[in-house]
Amino acid sequence: MTHADDVTWMERAIELSRNCPPAEGAFSVGAIIVGADGEELASGYSRETDAHVHAEESALAKLPTDDPRLAGATLYSTLEPCSERKSRPLTCTQLILRSPIRRVVIAWREPSLLVADCVGVETLRAAAAHVLELTELGAQARMVNNHLFR
Repeated sequence: MTHADDVTWMERAIELSRNCPPAEGAFSVGAIIVGADGEELASGYSRETDAHVHAEESALAKLPTDDPRLAGATLYSTLEPCSERKSRPLTCTQLILRSPIRRVVIAWREPSLLVADCVGVETLRAAAAHVLELTELGAQARMVNNHLFR
């Protein structure tokens, strides 16, 4: 994937995040899984299927865990994958690491607003995943979450 491809997919993920019903105490996040051939494999957004589902979790749930396309895929998430969670047994970081996906692109690191110290990026990198931050799109991803900063 080129930088331009990464930006295009992240902009699409930001658009998806706008579908999230705003919730007090929860980020609005969009996620897209793109195959090595540049084809969208799955997408999801926070609270898409229930009040607690996260974007990455929603997108990953739409594909079989043994889908061979996941090995070369990239997961785009508008927010750093969670590393701490109360509503489910596995965090989004753990779900990604249980999949063959080893390239993750984010727009924005999780601020210390709901979790004191999210370490999703560090955990992914420690497990040999390549994590790219598109900081130039961070403000757009944050804007979708203005409901949390009022």
